[in-house]
Amino acid sequence: MRGPLVVVGDALLDVDLVGTSSRLAPDAPVPVVEDVERRERPGGAALAAVIAAAATSREVVLVAPLDTDDGAARLRALLHGRVRLLPIPARGGTAVKQRLRVGDHSVVRIDSGSPVATPGPLPEEAKTAIREAAAVLVADYGRGTTAAPDVRAALAAAAGPVVWDPHPRGADPVPSARLVTPNAAEAARATPEVPAGQGLATAGACAEALIRRWGVGAVAVTLGARGALLSYGEGAPMVVPAVPVTGGDPCGAGDAFAAAAALALADGAVTGEAVVAALAAASAFVARGGASAWDRHEPNVVAEPGVDGLIARVRAAGGTVVATGGCFDLLHPGHVATLRAARGLGDCLVVCINSDESVRRLKGPSRPLVTAVDRARVLEALEFVDAVVVFDEDTPVEVLDRLRPDVWAKGGDYAGTDLPELAVLRRWGGQAVVLPYIDGHSTTSLVERSRV
Repeated sequence: MRGPLVVVGDALLDVDLVGTSSRLAPDAPVPVVEDVERRERPGGAALAAVIAAAATSREVVLVAPLDTDDGAARLRALLHGRVRLLPIPARGGTAVKQRLRVGDHSVVRIDSGSPVATPGPLPEEAKTAIREAAAVLVADYGRGTTAAPDVRAALAAAAGPVVWDPHPRGADPVPSARLVTPNAAEAARATPEVPAGQGLATAGACAEALIRRWGVGAVAVTLGARGALLSYGEGAPMVVPAVPVTGGDPCGAGDAFAAAAALALADGAVTGEAVVAALAAASAFVARGGASAWDRHEPNVVAEPGVDGLIARVRAAGGTVVATGGCFDLLHPGHVATLRAARGLGDCLVVCINSDESVRRLKGPSRPLVTAVDRARVLEALEFVDAVVVFDEDTPVEVLDRLRPDVWAKGGDYAGTDLPELAVLRRWGGQAVVLPYIDGHSTTSLVERSRV
């Protein structure tokens, strides 16, 4: 279904006040923050919408109450050109959340604006968008949107799957929701009947209790660095381990998780597949800088969000960074031989793979046979692959310009030809090489033989 992803919920204006601090105030033991830079970004449902828009070629529509104050005007400007906004007329002012940060650390958060909005009637255009969406993401931030009867009626009538990211002060999900995504603290707070605990058994018990209460299809309890637990209400739950991330800003990780899950369901994934994709996307989002880097366009790192750190460590030790690329739709002996040979040229191997949309443009509508998330995970499991990066363009030129490897290895019969990547490699003195290709092995030939 090629309809839009519709995000419904509470839109906020987030502000980071970022400065430096090297001394304490003389009158109190508090840091003196200087050289403060103001950075504004969409928050709440608006952040979820822009995260989704950056990750898909689908149209993303945001349905949210918006007042007519200055905060709303600034929020509209941030959203312009990124998502299609269908505002619900509202009173009560725009909620603004300001974080005072010194480097990567938050010192204090200052909230202003009414904690609850007063939304007007849901516009007919918004009702239609929700009803016809490929998927709907409800980003509840507890300001009253999800409690409005006309909003709830529209969500209950949605034809596509509904992903509901709840809030402790928000309304219960509609029973037709396919997936609800509380974090561990939210799940525990909503189920006081479950004995307190930190383990998987507690998370599973909370998820089962919430499914019984809400009547929804499934609950995925996000567990931070421990991953996520997915329950359908009975039987053994599925636990998805998190991709390790060093550093990064976790602010907005829940929005990234829910947005990726909704997009995966819109593309036809089953619920378990959607949760796996969502966890990988949330890890990559945190590794890229989290909400503070919301408008930074970088290739999505699926299987190894720490690729930049990996490259930095290899270079600091005087090593050689090798990269190679391709679709890698069905991994076969030709791929394995090329990858093993490429790894032997240096001290780490980064594999750049085409996104699903990129493969479709290059190979036709029947490809890829395997999604980018699964292709990346298979490659990352090989002992001679150190990291995997997914790129959306038709060629790897942009991702190469970002990674700047010392060696770019091509597999196949390219010897003596003028590779399109040569020009970009010359910018930093990188070297392109061609590796021998094992004849008789290709994804296309495998597909053709399978049809006989």
